[in-house]
Amino acid sequence: MLHTRRRLLSLALATALSACTTMAPPASVPQKPRLLVLVVIDGLPMRQVTGYRDQLAPDGFARFLDHGRWFSQAHYGHGHTVTAAGHSVMLSGAYPQRSGIISNEWRNPATGEPVYNTGDPDYQYIDNPTAPLSGTSPRNLKVETLGDVLRTRTPASKVIGISGKDRGAILPAGHKGTAYMYMTETGRFASSTYYMQAHPLWVTDFNATKPADAFFKKTWAPLLPEAAYARSVPDGQSWQIASGNGNKLPTVIGDKMDGPGPRFYGGLLASPFGDELTLAFARAAVTNEKLGQRGVQDILSVSLSSHDYINHAFGPESRLSHDHTLHLDRHLQAFFQFLDKEVGAGNYVLALTADHGFTDTPEWAATQGRDAGRFNSAPSLAVVNTALSARFGVDRLARDFSASGLLLNEKLAADKGLKFADVQAAAREELLQLPGVAAVFTREQLLGDDRTTPYLEAMRKSFDPTRAAQLQIVLKRNWIFSYRPGGSTHGSPYDYDTHVPLLFWGPGYVGQGEVKERVEIADLAPTLAAIAGLPAPAQAQGRDLKLKP
Repeated sequence: MLHTRRRLLSLALATALSACTTMAPPASVPQKPRLLVLVVIDGLPMRQVTGYRDQLAPDGFARFLDHGRWFSQAHYGHGHTVTAAGHSVMLSGAYPQRSGIISNEWRNPATGEPVYNTGDPDYQYIDNPTAPLSGTSPRNLKVETLGDVLRTRTPASKVIGISGKDRGAILPAGHKGTAYMYMTETGRFASSTYYMQAHPLWVTDFNATKPADAFFKKTWAPLLPEAAYARSVPDGQSWQIASGNGNKLPTVIGDKMDGPGPRFYGGLLASPFGDELTLAFARAAVTNEKLGQRGVQDILSVSLSSHDYINHAFGPESRLSHDHTLHLDRHLQAFFQFLDKEVGAGNYVLALTADHGFTDTPEWAATQGRDAGRFNSAPSLAVVNTALSARFGVDRLARDFSASGLLLNEKLAADKGLKFADVQAAAREELLQLPGVAAVFTREQLLGDDRTTPYLEAMRKSFDPTRAAQLQIVLKRNWIFSYRPGGSTHGSPYDYDTHVPLLFWGPGYVGQGEVKERVEIADLAPTLAAIAGLPAPAQAQGRDLKLKP
């Protein structure tokens, strides 16, 4: 009881201080903001922000909801809603059909070889091991970002992307920015030789303190009393992944380990401490690079990865995800108040979004009476190939699943004298008979102009014909692509995967209140460009949402 009273007293004090300091309008507002800050919460559905609104701190998410302009119906327009695709849209305004970032990874249609969205063998991580297919450059990104526009006009401007994931840092930073990503092998943040040959001294100094090690054997405990989580699914369910940090709170990060190492550093990301560490590095970047404090405009993108790992393991319906949202909210509050002091509350604009939403865990959905399940690619590929072999007398006409589609071996079909249209039609027919498959679109449909068939336009926006598989698959609602028996994922064109936050704050630059009009995340780049007095990126497909008061 005493502990609860202290917590309530602390929250009340934080509310009072927030009202007195951070929310006061600035005395004067520059014509253009000195700093644009994009905060990305990997894997955060909008329903989690509004669903826990009564439990938020006064100055985290609530800064936007109470004092900013926010869009309650913001969606991604493309159908294959995954991390790389979402991060490529935010500051380019271009869908994957233009950007080429069709997924996190895909297979080369001509060779079948794997391709990673930010993979580039010409570059390596600085002072860290670089595994094959590591994300080291934006080479695969075919479009410019808002940071590229800014630095083309003003080379002295700085554009910095920071994330727990390489793709979360590299894609928003664009071609002319600088990306720093967390290394799960070492617990350090690193850039790559695409950007520089050696780290600045401040990065070296930050890593020298071994900040990740400070979280070794630290306990992730629920932030609120047990009764506060009644709206969420309890811990320890059979479908919740128990490896890593376990599936029950409280949990000790690094429990039963002798000391910090790759297992610990990787597990740290799947906890609130991963966000805390990433924001600590972001603070160091703001301070040492003097972002927004040098007389030119800068852009900072910070993508927080922990929520995605937690939702993958436990599902967005879980108490663990609920509690992580609340911890994240408190970390955001501290970061925003740091920016108020370091940059000045009237000198910067905040935008917050997510790269995708999340599907409820199928096993949980089934207990609620929904038709839900898992589509396992490996046995499905075998079924399709067996059927194609029986029909055409040729083995392995289907190479593999690639991103959101099935990749057929077009050259093999031609070499065997087969009409590719016949092979494609037969493969589509077999896919449609598999459990959980709702629709299969052909390359011809995706390159056509049909705007009425459900989900075709969304999948078209995910389709780059030079990189994507010929057949694009949409599963039924509540079904997921899955190779393991537990956890959940995302990647569909359904609202639970497309509906994400789109929140803005910036006194003098951004108005206040909820907007219920349906908008798209492709609108973010043109909107920030207008606020900054810049042209939108050349390939942007969104529009300016006109946020000024």
